[in-house]
Parts: sequence; structure tokens; C-alpha cells
Amino acid sequence: MRGSEVLRLAAGAVLAHRLRSALTVLGIVIGVASVVLLTAMGEGARASIVSEFSQFGTNTLVVVPGKVRTGGIAGAVGGGIRPLTVDDAEAMERVPGVEKVVPVCMGMARVSAGSRGRSVFVYGATAGGPDVWKFRVRVGRFLPPGDVRRAAPVAVLGPKLKRELFGDANALGERVRIGEFRFVVIGEMAPVGQFLGLTLDDAAYVPIASAQQLFNLSRLTEIDALFSPRVPPGPVVDGVRRALASRREGEEDFTVLSQTEMLSAFDRVLAVVSGAVTGIAGISLVVGAIGILTMMWISVGERSAEIGLLKALGARPPEIRALFLAEAALLSAAGCLLGLLAGAGLGALIHVAVPGLPLRVPLPFVAAALAVSVGVGLASGVLPARRAAALDPIEVLRAE
Repeated sequence: MRGSEVLRLAAGAVLAHRLRSALTVLGIVIGVASVVLLTAMGEGARASIVSEFSQFGTNTLVVVPGKVRTGGIAGAVGGGIRPLTVDDAEAMERVPGVEKVVPVCMGMARVSAGSRGRSVFVYGATAGGPDVWKFRVRVGRFLPPGDVRRAAPVAVLGPKLKRELFGDANALGERVRIGEFRFVVIGEMAPVGQFLGLTLDDAAYVPIASAQQLFNLSRLTEIDALFSPRVPPGPVVDGVRRALASRREGEEDFTVLSQTEMLSAFDRVLAVVSGAVTGIAGISLVVGAIGILTMMWISVGERSAEIGLLKALGARPPEIRALFLAEAALLSAAGCLLGLLAGAGLGALIHVAVPGLPLRVPLPFVAAALAVSVGVGLASGVLPARRAAALDPIEVLRAE
């Protein structure tokens, strides 16, 4: 038999028992659909995170208090975690490769103008904020340079906050109340969007000393830094770590993170999720393979007369094996295609219900899923195909 004849006979056998074939491939459909949906969510989240980090450039780093990676028994020796201070930020400025440093103090406060007001994040920063964060000032200017230890009653508003407080009117020179203090608006930021769920457009920016007065804090939330793009991040991170540790008698009770490290950490989380998804796919494919094997084994017994007739007409054992292997491959490929369609359809429905949820299915994954499913089908059809090829046509026809 030619290859086309083998495929035609295999397709006819599958279509002749539609309900049984559908139930057989159900396990593969569920498995592939689940993997497609979870993979789409994982890849979409990864692409979204990478995009959000990329908008701030790749040559920035963040210092936060506390050690993210620790060993031993916490608190067994020594006392707590020292807060970050403006002095730490000034020490970082002297590290080779570091171009600008922005100490940050942040918190929630009510910002009001006249009868309008809303509670938003208020960021204490310095004049270097737009350069480090890759922000732009749309109207006016950002915080003025000067002594970072001196408070100044000036504020810069995010575009959403400005619109909520002043509408389309010019806000420059207007006064706003932030907490218990009054500030003069000197600038409006250009739209930025969200970063890790935070709406950066709905925020206010004040000098770092003013923010510390506002929130009654002497510590910093974090320290952001911009380093030269011509310098690898590794030496800069090591330099910052040494500079801050020297101010703490060698104790490293802080964490220095570059964007590369943050993305690597996120990739490690995704690797765990991908492993779990792979396990789900493996279980579903095993269930589907057992279903195909069972159906094909029963089919060999039901079609013994057909097999005997084909052999009597000259079909050779390899051609009989190819016929049943083709049926198994068609069943698994159909299950994979239906699973891909079901996963894509569910993803589209979820995206309609939750527009902000990113979904992305990589094309190489689709090709790999189809190849693996066909391979599983071929593997599960080996035993039934060998059984069919080994039947004696004389005995089969005599029994019929």
C-alpha cells in the first residue's frame, strides 16, 4: 500500500468510531489545553515584566535594607537591620562607575487642592530622579538640586493626579496640601504607566527631606542608582556592596540588586512554574497514551477480519503496522490540535474578562507540543500494531 492509502484507511477507521475516538483523545485535549493556558499566562507575565523593567534602562541598580539571601539562624548573633540613610547614598556616589544616585523615601498620603483630594503614593527623591528612572517632565521642572538634607515646599505631580486635582487647568504655581504640609507645584510628569502593579502616574514627588518630615522618618525606603553603560554591572554592584558594608563594620545587612539579577530571579520563579506545567502535561499525555493504547488494542480484536482480508490481498506486516501506527498518530495529533484550540479559546475569553492579564503563547511551544503528541501516539500504537501484524490471515478468516 502507498502512504496515501495508509492514511486514508487510518482516517476512515478513526472517523468510523467518532465517539470512541473523541473520548480517547480527551486526556490529551485537557492536558494540552491546560499547558497552553498556563504557558500563555507565564510567558505573558514574563514579557510584561521584562517590558516594564526595560523602560527604566538596563544600567540601574537598587539597594534595599535587609538581606534577601541569608544563611544560618536569623538573630542568633548581633542585632537587627540598620536602615539606609542619606549618608549611604552619598557613599554610593563615590563608587567608580556610578553616575547618579537617588535616595528614595515613600509612603501613602492624601494630596488635596481646594475641595479635591485623593490618597496616593508620595515619593521623596532628588533632582536626579528623571535620569535614573528614565522619566520625563512634561510641564515645568523636576525637584531642584541642592542640599538633600534641607526640606523644600515644592512638589511635582504625576499626570493622573494633576488631572484629578486641577483638570485641564495649568497647575504650575498652584498650592497643594500633602498630609499636613503645603507645597507649591513646580512640575508635571509625562505619563509612565504602571510598574509591577503600581500606577506611577497617580503619584506626587517631593524632596527627600520633605518626605522624611511628612512621614516622620529618618530612614530611606531604598536607594536607586544609575551607572555607566560602559561598565559591567558586576563590578559596580561589588563596589556598592563594599562601600555600604564599610559603613556597617563589614556587616552586609542590605541587598544590592541590578536589573539583571531581578530578571534572573523572576526567571527562576518561572522555571518552577514551567516545571509544574511540564508535570501536568506529562500526566495528561500518559493518560492519553493509555487511552489510545486501550482503544487500539480493542480495535485490533474487532477488526481481525479486516486485517486478515488485507493480508490475504497481499498486505505485508510492515504495512499493517504502519496502518495502526498512523491511526494512533492521527488520534494524538487531533487531541493536540483540539487542545491548542481549546487553550487559545479559553485564553481569549480570560483576556476579554481580564484585559490587563497578559497572555502569550510562543510558536516554538506549539510546534513542540504537536511533535510530542504525535510521538506519544506513535509510541502508544506500537504494541497494537505489532499484534495486528502478527495475526495469521488463515486463522482469522477461518474464525470469521
